[in-house]
Amino acid sequence: MKRLVDICGSVLGLLLLAPVILLLVLLVRIKHGAPVCFRQVRPGKDGAPFEMVKFRTMTDERDANGELLPDAQRLTGIGQFLRSTSLDELPELWNVLVGDMSLVGPRPLLMEYLPLYSTHQARRHEVRPGITGWAQINGRNALSWDEKFDLDVWYVENRTLWLDIKILFLTVWKVLKRDGISQKGEATMTKFTGSGQR
Repeated sequence: MKRLVDICGSVLGLLLLAPVILLLVLLVRIKHGAPVCFRQVRPGKDGAPFEMVKFRTMTDERDANGELLPDAQRLTGIGQFLRSTSLDELPELWNVLVGDMSLVGPRPLLMEYLPLYSTHQARRHEVRPGITGWAQINGRNALSWDEKFDLDVWYVENRTLWLDIKILFLTVWKVLKRDGISQKGEATMTKFTGSGQR
């Protein structure tokens, strides 16, 4: 049932939001140049890698040594707007349609985090990652990593269709309020370096 909802929801979303997506493609192309989308390998269900796609929100500016500048310095005005409204996530509807992601589930993080998870935290990969999730409507990037992972695991243990519907509706409300966009002093979140084992 969940997969059927994901397919129907992603198809409907891509069709209804096509004008918005095309407009954003144009805006990002003008501001950031090509490519319009940011692609990165992320861990999916059971940690299996997949290529996640979202709109670019940062430039590729580098320092004198050729190293990328910090995220906060590369994040543009249009990029900040896309993140605060979660419009940068719209291309992930394609990831949902092809089965890499779900509409609702723990957010896909970085491949490099996989060996850093405790046994408890690693349970977040028992389901497909989502565009939105239980952690996103309960604090998003304002949460600590431990708090976020606890919420992810709670979702894994308590997921139902009705919970997914509740999360989707509350996500719209959170996006409109622009809650929890970033951690204090960070463009998004501090890097995860591991935590206590459980």
